[in-house]
Amino acid sequence: MPTLASHRDHSAPAGLLAALRAARRLGDDALAATLHEHGLRALGGGRNNDVFAWAQATTPTCIKLYKKTDRQRVEREWHGLIHATDLGSTPTPLWLDEDPDQPALGMTLLPGAPIVDVLDPSSAIKALAETTRTLQDLPLTEPLASMERADAISHYIARLTDVWPGQLADATDDPQTPAMLKLLANWETSGDAELLARPATHVYSRGDANLLNWLHDGHTTYVVDFEYSGYSDVAVDAADHVEHISARAIPDDVWEGAEADLGITSATRTRFAAARRTIALRWLAVLWKQRSKRSEEFTMQYERVRALHS
Repeated sequence: MPTLASHRDHSAPAGLLAALRAARRLGDDALAATLHEHGLRALGGGRNNDVFAWAQATTPTCIKLYKKTDRQRVEREWHGLIHATDLGSTPTPLWLDEDPDQPALGMTLLPGAPIVDVLDPSSAIKALAETTRTLQDLPLTEPLASMERADAISHYIARLTDVWPGQLADATDDPQTPAMLKLLANWETSGDAELLARPATHVYSRGDANLLNWLHDGHTTYVVDFEYSGYSDVAVDAADHVEHISARAIPDDVWEGAEADLGITSATRTRFAAARRTIALRWLAVLWKQRSKRSEEFTMQYERVRALHS
């Protein structure tokens, strides 16, 4: 990876990072001891990576120690954070350690709890929409302008056309398979894939609509996790917010009331609807693979896809 961090003023804490990497190789007990020794606290929501709060640093810091570096995750996040650094609602990137096996990124530590826990979901989602639109209004510059967001709509379409049909074909004895094939056939003949393949104005996108990445401290809404950053379009990203699996924690009427705030107009509504159907079906495919362990979620998503396609 080319050097990304040369223009930043902060230095990575080399000794601390070396200790974290060594402890992570040794296991959970060693990692817990290292966190205690250095005054670190493990944070939730890291998903594919380890995230720690370092409150004792000169600047309270969130340290992200990557486990996965595929899909240009580190480059996407570093440039995405720099792209949004002046907004006040995102972490400020402090340093980047480009270790070839376990790279690490330091950013300012933000306050708050996930907005799914906020008592007033309407105000929380309105703030989410406003921040999303502010990010999209930033001039789209390189290298992000040449990087389609990870989990782009083209990726969802490819999974539905190239991957899920084969998985269903291998599960002909499953009682759910005929219903899944019917929904997939409806989508294939709907023209949604062809509509979504048409050109649309590119805007900056974080690439991840998980509501756990949106924090509220009682006054301000913040957003974290930029490792899927790239370009997208307004209608697709609005649909991604509404149909992300985490969005079911928010009532549908709240999302409907936020559509204009998310940038949906009469000119983009058809594309928005096609993206919603496609993204919802993609989530059904994900849950279908876990239908035994997540049967209630799977059933709810099946009914949602049926409703969207009706």
